[in-house]
Amino acid sequence: MRREPTARQLRLATELRRLREAAGLTARQAAALLGVSPAQITHIESGLAGVSEKRLRRLASHYACTNEEFIDALVSMATDRTQGWWEEYRGSLPTSFLDLSELDHHATFRREVAVLFVPGLLQTENYARAVFSSRVPELTSEELELRVQHRMARQVFAFPYTVVIHEAALRIRVSDRAASQAQLARLTELSEAEHITLRVVPFDLDGFSRASSTMTYVDGPVPKLDTVVRDAPHGSVFIDSEAQLNAYRTRFHKVEGVALDPERSRDFIHQLTKEL
Repeated sequence: MRREPTARQLRLATELRRLREAAGLTARQAAALLGVSPAQITHIESGLAGVSEKRLRRLASHYACTNEEFIDALVSMATDRTQGWWEEYRGSLPTSFLDLSELDHHATFRREVAVLFVPGLLQTENYARAVFSSRVPELTSEELELRVQHRMARQVFAFPYTVVIHEAALRIRVSDRAASQAQLARLTELSEAEHITLRVVPFDLDGFSRASSTMTYVDGPVPKLDTVVRDAPHGSVFIDSEAQLNAYRTRFHKVEGVALDPERSRDFIHQLTKEL
């Protein structure tokens, strides 16, 4: 029995429960088909217990799920024993930090809209330190450094990443002028990377409000396993219902559609750096 399932383990549990409910079966009926106790199904569907590939495929068959690509993706989640670099922070950082790292590790694509801050994956060390320093209640020096170290470690990624940044996030000084200039220079440099597409939404865009809040959309191995991440006062919130995923996917494409293209965005950031 797990004491604290990860977000990935909870997602697997949620998808298995959704499949059972879509099939119109109770947990007791599913248990009878599998030859286990109802408590075992409850534990699996709450993420407190794992499930073998054999049992997972049997459940999918009983639930009449014919999406083989989706089933294979669930099997991969169930049998994955990855001990990622983020595990060294377990017990030292909030679980949400580790869940984000695990989500990054398994991502196939990432889309992000940033309004007030430069996204964490693109922050310089000084910028990240300034962001964490503003936290209330104030962090101890050890807590602060652990968060900065973790954020820097997350920046080693290879998945395609498209980010739309509002001009406000580029202009707000989380620290001093030098730190802001260094951050903008870093963005200009990263915008040249093959796997990063950076676009800007300027202030003078008429009648546009869809960039009024941040969002992170992470593609999974199949669309049904995509995840939206939203920041909340108590930590990151993971959103995975199909209706909400569709809404956020549509919203991102609308934001992306009106943002400056990558080349004009690069020029915009370069000009802003000179103005500072």
